[in-house]
Amino acid sequence: MLGYPEAPRAWWLTRGMARLVGVNLPQAVVDGWLSREELAALVMRCEKCTCHGRCDSWLAQSGDAHGLPGFCPNKPGLEALAPN
Repeated sequence: MLGYPEAPRAWWLTRGMARLVGVNLPQAVVDGWLSREELAALVMRCEKCTCHGRCDSWLAQSGDAHGLPGFCPNKPGLEALAPN
């Protein structure tokens, strides 16, 4: 199982954002679409972000969002992984 005990909140937020664009991050690693190093970079980018509060609120209200918020530093990477 993939996870990041050193950055649990960032892991949860990164997975939440990925799910909204149709990406299962652990499965993307298993399927070879994403390396463990790339996944770690996504989580660490989130960990360094100063918008965790905004992110929590946005995820709680996102419902049927069709894209990620502009303040997310992982927006380009996660949307690039999204299925068409």
